[in-house]
Amino acid sequence: MNNGVLKPGDYFLRGNYACVEGALLAGCRFFAGYPITPSNEISAMMARRMPQVGGSFIQFEDEIASIVGVIGAANGGVKSMTATSGPGFSLMQEAIGLAFMIETPIVIVDVQRGGPSTGLPTQVGQGDFIQTNFGSHGDYETVVYLPNSPQEMFDMTIEAFNTAWRYRVPVIVLADQMIGQMIEKVSVPPYDEIEIVEYEKPDVPPEEFLPFDFRYEVPPFVAAGDGYRIHLTGLAHDERGYPTTNHEIYSKMLLRKLRKIWDNEDRIMEWEEQLTEDANLIVVSYGITSRSVYKAVRDAREKGMKVGIYRLKTAWPFPYKRLREMANEGKDILVVEVNMGQAYRVAKQYVPHDSIYCMPWAPGKVPTPEAILKKIEEVYRA
Repeated sequence: MNNGVLKPGDYFLRGNYACVEGALLAGCRFFAGYPITPSNEISAMMARRMPQVGGSFIQFEDEIASIVGVIGAANGGVKSMTATSGPGFSLMQEAIGLAFMIETPIVIVDVQRGGPSTGLPTQVGQGDFIQTNFGSHGDYETVVYLPNSPQEMFDMTIEAFNTAWRYRVPVIVLADQMIGQMIEKVSVPPYDEIEIVEYEKPDVPPEEFLPFDFRYEVPPFVAAGDGYRIHLTGLAHDERGYPTTNHEIYSKMLLRKLRKIWDNEDRIMEWEEQLTEDANLIVVSYGITSRSVYKAVRDAREKGMKVGIYRLKTAWPFPYKRLREMANEGKDILVVEVNMGQAYRVAKQYVPHDSIYCMPWAPGKVPTPEAILKKIEEVYRA
């Protein structure tokens, strides 16, 4: 398989570099981007690596052009990706809605920094959590992965490409400055152990093909040049892709696009839980914050407190079912994150529970295990 991709084995990689290598192994052969801290290592490494694997790299004039270029390349049948951080991600929102509307499989990596606005360009933040699924206008769905290590930057980037091409949706890898720039061991498994999703052409002749066929949960994907008629528009459209104002037709079309995520949420959503069976308090976290939580929970356990861990591995679909189950068992919930309570507000919608607490933390630094332990002691009920 090699073709210039990383060989199986163990490496010490920066998280952003691990993301690049995962993308290349997943088959990414087009990258478009615009420089922004703290995701710059992704663009820089893509500029170096793409020619080595027979791919293409373009630095566009801004983030809007970058994501539109990625959408265009993907509709040409090329697995494509861009990377950015908060301000650039904000600029991409309209195009993310377009990608959903025309069912284009793209991957966006957002290495979060402190915000809002220019904020803290070189320091950590987790303030894009809600924006990843609600930043564009209208009703749409994304899939969002939350790595907490360079290893997961590698693994989840591959998974992001697979999910994008399996469901024909924009998929986001939502990292943060610490995860993107830390260096740790990354293991690349044998190629035959890595699932790589590719697209197959339709099984109907071109004259019978409908790009947005109602009969399919996820219509077959065709690329420009495959020999099929394609009409792509951000307007409300029918099965052919032609604009329509017919409410019944568009209602069917929009619901089909949404339901391919809604109906598969159990397959897509991911989480990690530890020490939850006997726990009275469950600490929810994600990304770099989860690493402080691991230590804080161990320390709490040593003090005799029954505390468990629930780490979000996807932001969207939000893995609410198990969390709601534990809340219904009478377990209290504490959400810890480097923002003023974004995942907390989402969790409250899914967990109708009086005893759900938030530990907001301003961007710039990661909450220490000691600070988290102090909050655990404050809210813990034996």
